[in-house]
Amino acid sequence: MVTGWPHMSNPADDIFFFILGISVVLLALNTGVMLYFVFRYSRKRHPQAEEVKENVPLEIIWTVIPTILVLAIFFVGWKGFQYMRTAPPDAMVVKVVARQWSWTFDYANGKESNVLNVPVRKPIKLLITSADVLHSLYIPAYRIKEDAVPGRETHLWFLPDELGSYDLFCTEYCGLGHSSMITKVEVMTEQNFDAWYKGGEEAGTAKTPGPPQAAAKEVEGKPAHEGAQLIQVKGCVACHTTDGTPKIGPTFKGVFGKKETVIRDGKERQITVDEAFIKQTLLHPEIDRVKGFPPIMPSQQGQLTGNEIDAIIEYIKSLQ
Repeated sequence: MVTGWPHMSNPADDIFFFILGISVVLLALNTGVMLYFVFRYSRKRHPQAEEVKENVPLEIIWTVIPTILVLAIFFVGWKGFQYMRTAPPDAMVVKVVARQWSWTFDYANGKESNVLNVPVRKPIKLLITSADVLHSLYIPAYRIKEDAVPGRETHLWFLPDELGSYDLFCTEYCGLGHSSMITKVEVMTEQNFDAWYKGGEEAGTAKTPGPPQAAAKEVEGKPAHEGAQLIQVKGCVACHTTDGTPKIGPTFKGVFGKKETVIRDGKERQITVDEAFIKQTLLHPEIDRVKGFPPIMPSQQGQLTGNEIDAIIEYIKSLQ
């Protein structure tokens, strides 16, 4: 899953080992005291039970020490939280949009990707939001996790200090396609990142796990080529395949011109999949639902431009 792990000192690791150390010490003390009492006050050594009076100094000790420990844990936790919330001034800002069931990463120059491409040893600040329901961005290699909330922007930052490919996925159940809402953080050399950032597409698209998807470079015609890229970037392949295999939604392959049974207002009717139907399904999926598939298609209104919709339609038409 993860090729390599970064070696940077992480506050989350420091906090974990701090709490682990306290827990191990307390476990050893508790176990030692328990064994002492088992031995010291066994029936053989202490046949007559005695009433034990209060011990004020002892009660103060076992109140003060846990209070100090709790405050210490709170302090190191707060320092770690402050660290994650305070990005360096020179951090590169990337806007993250989560939607069912994909990630989109928007860069300052207008570049858009479904993979988080970043240069090595450059602080990265993520501005995170959701286009539909609650999601949660998690990059285990960097011990960072933050909710993606509809209508609200959250943030965090990290320092990718080692080249490699690292998992990024959603940890908040967000529907049937939740398990496929996974992508990568690609940490590249500064030269490779600059080449991609200024127009290259080599590192810009991740393939969704599952049946092989048609590569954009194999599609003829500019609109169809753009459509092939869009279904990756916009996360369409989380629910639809391009090889004829049905997934959460119908496959794109061979669907254009095909007769389908759809359900509208609880009644079945026959339609032919044409440009108008695809456009309607993208913008108003609640009107007609293809029989045999759950009604979970999110509306792309405000998410796709007219030209992008046309490009996706041209790509679907090419998959015969």
